[in-house]
Amino acid sequence: MLLFARLTDLFRSANFAPKRDTPEGARTVHVFVSERLAPLSLAGYQRMVARVGEAARFPFRVHSHMLRHSCGYKLANDGQDTRAIQHYLGHRSISSTVRYTALAPDRFKGFWKD
Repeated sequence: MLLFARLTDLFRSANFAPKRDTPEGARTVHVFVSERLAPLSLAGYQRMVARVGEAARFPFRVHSHMLRHSCGYKLANDGQDTRAIQHYLGHRSISSTVRYTALAPDRFKGFWKD
């Protein structure tokens, strides 16, 4: 969850924010674009994510799939329904999704009144 929050903040910063407007004010449908407004290639996107991880000073290499995992953990820790997370992440099997609930110790807090 910390990874997701820190990377999100860095992506929003001026150094890594996608440049979506042209000087003329035209818009692009792509989320991540080059300075020339061309869509980033997969390799370009992966380099950008790795640079953000370095800027965050993580002691490990950050890759784009970590964003997917951190999203799953964030949703589970926020108490979202496991089946909803499964569908959101596109998992076929619920067993792929259950891993995200393992680190949410308060997930079932308040299920029963003492």
